Amino acid sequence: MMAQHIREFSKNAHRYDAHTALQQEIARYLVSKVVSHPQRILDLGCGSGAVFKTITWEYEHFIGVDCALAMCQLHPKNEKVEVVCDRFEKEQLLQETYDLIISSSALQWACDIEGLVQRIAFTCKEGAFAIFTDKTFETLYQMSGLPIFLPSAEHLQRVFDKHFTCHQEVKHFHLSFEDNRSLFRYIKNSGVSGGEKRLSVAQTKKLIETYPHPSLECEVLFVWGKSHYN
Repeated sequence: MMAQHIREFSKNAHRYDAHTALQQEIARYLVSKVVSHPQRILDLGCGSGAVFKTITWEYEHFIGVDCALAMCQLHPKNEKVEVVCDRFEKEQLLQETYDLIISSSALQWACDIEGLVQRIAFTCKEGAFAIFTDKTFETLYQMSGLPIFLPSAEHLQRVFDKHFTCHQEVKHFHLSFEDNRSLFRYIKNSGVSGGEKRLSVAQTKKLIETYPHPSLECEVLFVWGKSHYN
C-alpha cells in the first residue's frame, strides 16, 4: 500500500492543492492550537506545505519530510526551511530533539504507528497531530466491500495517552460535491483514500451510479500534548 500511495501523491502533486481544501482546513486548525511558538519544528508528511503556510510566528529552523518528491518540490523554502524527501518513519530523522513535532493528515500512513508515536515522544518537547480515522469514507467502504485500513480514534487515543500528556478532539467533516463523478475524482486526486486501485472499472462505475449522495464523511483525531520524556 505504501509504495502505491507514494506514486499517487507524486503523480497528482501539481493539482494537489486544488483538491485538498479539507487538508488545508485541518492544518489551520491544528496549528491554531499551538501557542508555545516553538523554534525547532519537524513536520512529518509535510506535503506541499499546508502546515508551514499557517505558521505565523518567528521560528529558528523548520524541517519538512515527505516521501513524494513532487510534493517536496512544491513546498516553500527559504534559509530557515529544510525539506527532506524520505519516509517519515525513518529512524535517522528522529535523532535530534525538537521543540515541536507536528503532522497533519499523514500519520495514518504509518506502517507501525505505535512505534512511531513512541519514537516521536522521545525526540520532541511538544507534539501536534491530525490523523484520519476509520470513520473516513465510511459509506464508501461499506458499499464497496473494501477493507478499512485506517486506524480507529479509540486505538489512537490510547496510543498517544501512553506517551503524551495531551488534549484530544475528534472532529467530523462532510464534503459536498456537485455529483458523484466529482466526488470520485476528489478521492482520486486528494490521496486520502490510499491510492490503491482495488476496484475494477466496472465496479467503480457501478459504485458511482449507486452511491446514495454526492458527499463524503471524514473523521479526524486531533492531538496536542507534551511528551512524557522531555
